[in-house]
Amino acid sequence: MAERSSPWHVASAPDPGACADTLAAAFSHEPAVSWICGGSRNVRAAWFETTIRTHATVPGASRHTLTAPDGRTVAAAVLTPPRARPTTQALVSWSARTLLRCGPPALGRTLRYFRHTESAAPPDAWTLEFLGVRPDAAGRGAGGFLLRHLLATTPAPYGFFLTTADPANVPFYRRFGFADLGCTALGPLRINAMARPGTR
Repeated sequence: MAERSSPWHVASAPDPGACADTLAAAFSHEPAVSWICGGSRNVRAAWFETTIRTHATVPGASRHTLTAPDGRTVAAAVLTPPRARPTTQALVSWSARTLLRCGPPALGRTLRYFRHTESAAPPDAWTLEFLGVRPDAAGRGAGGFLLRHLLATTPAPYGFFLTTADPANVPFYRRFGFADLGCTALGPLRINAMARPGTR
């Protein structure tokens, strides 16, 4: 399913691999992903591929990509519905693939990040797992356009939740109605939890 609105083209439920490729490029210097994957481009690409493909198995999981007028995919976003999680089998498979393709540090740090952040999520809110724009398309409004689309089209009566380890993202999300829930430390990271209220 796709929706057109000049100058961008938003596609819903794109191929997980295409979404992962875009996010791997977008998060090349993001603090949490850099901490998890180190400086390796290959590890980062493999981590996003295994993570996004596993996320795609979650019932109701939502993926979106944004395409520029020239046909390039320039941004992507991934959301998890309230109270939804991968099955135990899917998590075991993800862990094995992450360990094999990304190494023990990446697996261990990912699990630490998830454990550290998941308790802050309001129970009935959607979680914005990732929203990223390729570096060569940054500063042109792509991220804001895609986020506005998500907020307008996702049925979220109890709102949205996200975490970010990049302080530059905090004022961006505030402009879209997200409020600070708190900032906590994990290793070298300072992780901001934010929420946007719903209609209830």
